[in-house]
This record gives sequence, C-alpha cells and structure tokens, in this order.
Amino acid sequence: MLTARRSERAGVQEGVRHKTTIQYATRPDLPRLAYRKLKGKSPGVVFLPGFASHMGGQKAEALEEFCKSLGHSYLRFDYTGCGASEGQMTDYNIGTWKKDVLYVLDELVEGPQILVGSSMGGWLMLLAALARPEKIAALVGISTAADHFVTAFNTLPIEMRKEIEERGSWSFPTRYNEDGSYTLSLDFLKEAENHCVLQSPIPVACPVRLIHGLKDADVPWHVSMQVAERVLSNDVDVILRKHGHHRMSEKDDIKLMVYTIDDLIDKLTTLG
Repeated sequence: MLTARRSERAGVQEGVRHKTTIQYATRPDLPRLAYRKLKGKSPGVVFLPGFASHMGGQKAEALEEFCKSLGHSYLRFDYTGCGASEGQMTDYNIGTWKKDVLYVLDELVEGPQILVGSSMGGWLMLLAALARPEKIAALVGISTAADHFVTAFNTLPIEMRKEIEERGSWSFPTRYNEDGSYTLSLDFLKEAENHCVLQSPIPVACPVRLIHGLKDADVPWHVSMQVAERVLSNDVDVILRKHGHHRMSEKDDIKLMVYTIDDLIDKLTTLG
C-alpha cells in the first residue's frame, strides 16, 4: 500500500498548485505570528524552519502538497521577527522561537503532531518535545543544528572569543543572505546556552528520524549522531546522504524527507 501511495506522490516536490492562505495569530503583548494551515487527519505535521529562514522554502511547500495528497493536517509558520511575522529578527532569540513553537502546539493545532525541523528548527523540535511530550507523535530532523551557535562559538580560538566578547557581537560568513554574513549579539549566544540539549540524555520517547548530508559545511553530520545517542527513545533512525548539503533541498533530498514522513505516518496510524 505504501509503495502505491509513494508512486502516486512521486512528483510532490515539483510545485504547489493551490497554496493555503497566510493567516496571523494575535497573541497578547506579543508580535503577530504568520502561518499557513491545512486542515486534515491526525497525526498532523508541523514544519519548523531554520535560522533566518521562512515558511516559503522548498521543503515547507513540498510538505504541504504531500500532506494535502494524504489528507493529513499541516501547519507551517514564521518565527517572531522572521518572514511574514511581526518584529525584527535581531530582537529575538532561541527562547523566543521555542515559545513560538509551543504557542503553535498549544493554540493552532489539534492532536499529536509530527514535528519536522530544518537546521535550527531541529533544535527547536527537541526543545518542544521536552516541553510538550503529550503533543508530539514523532520528530523528523533535517540537518539538525542542536546547540549549534553555542558549540560553534565555543570552538573558536580563545583570542577570537575574547574579541567577540569585547565587541558584544559575532559576525560570521554565510551563503544564505545578500549581506554574506550573519551577526549574533553576545546576549543571543548567552541566552542560547540555556537551551543546550547535547550535554545530557534527552528524555524524548517518541519515534525520531534524523536526516543529514555528509557534505553539510554548516552543521556537521555528527551532530545528528549525537542527538541519536542522547535521545532515550528506542525508535531512532539516522539517514546520511553521501552528497547531501546543509539545505537538503535537492529533488532527491525532498523525496527522502517525504518518504520518511510517509513511513512514520503509516507506522503511527497502524499502531493507533
């Protein structure tokens, strides 16, 4: 049955024909959160973008088409200060974005969810699973960047770290924006330390799937191996793509993501 369903959806990632409309969640004393929601069966799927990314990327859109074809609910959104959500990104931090995810789980979706986290979204999905275990059906991490900013900063030469601490900010090169660099405040880095998960066992019991590219130049693939070792769930698979890069947005990367979630839905609904 699964193979038949897969062949029907072989072209899922080719493009979304009928997008959901953008909506805004109004939160007391907080910026409005932009999201797109597709109603459907449980378990639902929620997509968590990466750092400085948004809900209009290829993976997020391909997942919507996939969930639509299967009749399952789906929600994608922009973190506070990112994409179509209100606020300025530099004013916020990991703690803010974790609260965004929890708000989505508490207020915008119903029933257990499969969280699909890309890069920093993979870190946030772990934090959400720790805070709301009863609302999580499974986790799928794509190039999971658990603890990434903290680890990257701590591995810099001590002289460079001292300079950053004196300056109060850290600028590092990136290929993903027009400026060619990201700048993080020292406050952002210090706040992120409060959310590190790799220093001890991670009490997450749901199924976990971690997909990572061996050619990821931004977040080493061994981070996904560390996550796999530390989560307490017995149902954990790590899938390494030999030629995969950080964004994992090639046609075959997206197919793998969709098939992985398809297998999980099949497993969860059979168990249910």
